[in-house]
Amino acid sequence: MDSIRAKIKRRLQKFVELDVNGLRSHILSIFLKVKETTVDELHANIAEKYDISRSAVASMVGYIYSKLGVLRSHKESYKTPIVYSLKEEYEDLIRSALEGKPSSSGC
Repeated sequence: MDSIRAKIKRRLQKFVELDVNGLRSHILSIFLKVKETTVDELHANIAEKYDISRSAVASMVGYIYSKLGVLRSHKESYKTPIVYSLKEEYEDLIRSALEGKPSSSGC
């Protein structure tokens, strides 16, 4: 089980390292705060700070869900939107990846 955590930790660190404009870190920090959200709610939150389309947000959430493995999804029925929630067992990894992010303000 620990090897899975190690893989996820490496993927999270790489994901945050490649964050050029702060969007990736912002999305992860939103998930840390709200625990669960839909793509539409997330887009509304992110659009206040970033100029980004809904499909770009959906793509980013899909990547975090499928490649990083720190989210779970749930759909009540075919008519309702997918609700993404943070897997509690990876909260500490996300926090440490966000805290370890080098600041880009001095560059």
